[in-house]
Amino acid sequence: MNKKEISEIKKQFTPDCCCITRICGCYVDGEKNKKTELKEAFLSLSEEEAFKYFEIFKKTLSGTIGKNLINMEFPLEQEKEGGTQEFLLKLRGSKLQDPALLEEFYDKIIQFYDYGENYYIILIHAVYDIPGKSSDGMEMFDASDEIYDHILCSICPVKLSKAGLCYNAETNNIEDRIRDWIVEMPDLGFLFPVFNDRSTDIHGLLYYSKNAEQLRSTFVDELFGCVTPLSAGGQRDSFNALVEETLGEDCAYDTVINIHEKLNEWVETQKDAPEPAVLTKPEVKRLFEECGVEDEKLEAFDSCYEATAGENASLMASNITNTRRMEIKTPDVVIHVDPDRAELVETKIIDGRKCLVIPMEGDVEINGIHVSFKEDPTLH
Repeated sequence: MNKKEISEIKKQFTPDCCCITRICGCYVDGEKNKKTELKEAFLSLSEEEAFKYFEIFKKTLSGTIGKNLINMEFPLEQEKEGGTQEFLLKLRGSKLQDPALLEEFYDKIIQFYDYGENYYIILIHAVYDIPGKSSDGMEMFDASDEIYDHILCSICPVKLSKAGLCYNAETNNIEDRIRDWIVEMPDLGFLFPVFNDRSTDIHGLLYYSKNAEQLRSTFVDELFGCVTPLSAGGQRDSFNALVEETLGEDCAYDTVINIHEKLNEWVETQKDAPEPAVLTKPEVKRLFEECGVEDEKLEAFDSCYEATAGENASLMASNITNTRRMEIKTPDVVIHVDPDRAELVETKIIDGRKCLVIPMEGDVEINGIHVSFKEDPTLH
C-alpha cells in the first residue's frame, strides 16, 4: 500500500464515512490473563467512545512506510490450507461473530506478544464500498462496483494515569485526582487484507509498529508467517557495512560523499512516484559502479550484500540516506551540512595531521552569538 491508498482507508474513520460493522476487544493484564472482552456493533457505541476509537484506528495506519508501516506478503506455504492467511481469511469471513475464532485470535496474540504490562486488543471488521473514479480522478459514489472487506487490529498499552491534583467542580475543591487505567495509542497493529490499486489484495497485510526499531520478528513470524524485514536502522547499518566491506581500504572520504550525492539525486527523481523509493541488490550495485568503484572490488559485492542485508532484501532509500542533512563525525566533533553543500567540507593534511577544512563564509555564530575573525599577520 502507498500513502494515497492508506489515506483513503483512514478517511473512513469518521462519523460521516464510517464503514465499521463490528468491534471486539480483549483486555489483558500483565500476567497474560483475559480480564474482560467486548463484542458489539460499532454503531451502538456512544459518539464520544467512537471518536476515541477512530483516533486509535487512524494511528494504526500512521507513520512512514518502510519504518512504522510495513507492507508484508504471505509466503506461498502460508497461503495453503492451515496457513496463517487462511486463519485471517476465516476471521474476516466470520465478520467477528464466531466466538471460537476470536478466542483463538486473542490466544495467539497473548502467547506471542511479549509485553509485561496491561494491554487492550481491539479488532474491527469493516466493509468499504469503493467509489469509482472518473478519468479526471474525481470520485463517483454512485459508480461503485467493488467492496473492500477487511479487518484492523490495534494492540494498545493500558497504563495507570499519573498521580496529581485536580479541581472538583462539585465540591469546589482542589483534591487528589483519582488514578484511572488509560488506553494509550497502539504499540502494534495490522490491516488485512491490503488495499492495493484501490482493490482487495489477500496476498499481503500492512503491519504497524510504533517503535520502528523493534518490529518484533517472533510475533510477526508466529501470527502471520511473514518474513520480518530489516528495521529502518538495520537497513541503514547494513548499507553502511556494505559500503565499508565492498570498498575496503579504498573507503575514502570523497568516494563515500559521492555515493550519497548520487543516492540523493536518485531519490529526488523518485519524489513524485506513488511508491516509496526502494533499492534492490542490482540497483545498489549500479550505484557503486556509477560512483567509480573498481570492478575487482565489486567481485565480492553479491556475497557482501547477502551477508549484510539478506539475499532478496531491498533497502528503502529514506532509511539509508538523509536528503536534508549530511553528518560528518569524528570522535570529538560532529558536523551537519546541507547535502548540496557537502563540497564545502574538504580533507587536508596540515602540519602532518588529517584535518577537515570548512571555509568560513558569511555570518558565523557560536551558541547564537555572532563572531568576527581577525587575520593572523604571521600567516602572511
